[in-house]
Amino acid sequence: MTTYAIGDLQGCHREFVALLERLSFDPRRDRLWLAGDLVNRGPGSLECLREVRDLGEAARVVLGNHDLHLLAVARGGASTKRSDTLDDILAAPDRETLLDWLQAQPLWVDDDSDSDRRRLMTHAGVLPQWSLDKARALAREAEAVLGGGRSGSFLECMYGNSPSRWDDSLEGIDRLRMIVNAFTRMRFIAADGTLDFDAKEGLDSAPPGFHPWFTYPREDDPHILFGHWAALQGQTPDTAVRAEALDTGCVWGGSLTALNLDSGQRISEPSQQD
Repeated sequence: MTTYAIGDLQGCHREFVALLERLSFDPRRDRLWLAGDLVNRGPGSLECLREVRDLGEAARVVLGNHDLHLLAVARGGASTKRSDTLDDILAAPDRETLLDWLQAQPLWVDDDSDSDRRRLMTHAGVLPQWSLDKARALAREAEAVLGGGRSGSFLECMYGNSPSRWDDSLEGIDRLRMIVNAFTRMRFIAADGTLDFDAKEGLDSAPPGFHPWFTYPREDDPHILFGHWAALQGQTPDTAVRAEALDTGCVWGGSLTALNLDSGQRISEPSQQD
């Protein structure tokens, strides 16, 4: 059995199928970790959802910000954006089945190890101010709301850049929004854990006083897999933790990359986007 971690699909279905063929992936034997953002911007969002869902137990998925945007549009009353490619999903006959499946996905997956060196994956990373146990518990707290009876009310007010820094005293929507933003939108942060939501390009776009989240040291030593940040092109220079970027910008003309978690080898499929 081989386990692969793959970065953001974002509707790049042709490349996803080609990459699985390149890997000789067999769902009866092998496993996939998918770093979120299965949908949006690319032309095959509906096909990506169906393909991953049909993999069943062979695939472990975390929610990304574009996945949450789809849920907010479909179930939280949010509006689509000009660059969205979600109409096929919203009009699909199996729409509700796919949305139910997506909404049940977590913000965090790990290898179930009790060690500080556990391997884990979230869409954007792990806030350095959170221990692994705390981060996992906060992920589960937000997941319980996203998958429960209060999900609609949260999806209606999920968007927002405030609060931008974690505080244990946060409650209600502010608390949930901060948890979700950290796991799905984080790139640059300040030393006190304040998130910046504006800079989205490469490392040289950092605002004054802000640095990539993975350059701050942690007391534990996990192996963190993350997507979200296509401008890194799969590189994490000056990292203070073992963090591996998986999003290599397929939807932007880059490639779709799989990391063999056993050997460390990276295998990429070139983008077919126009």
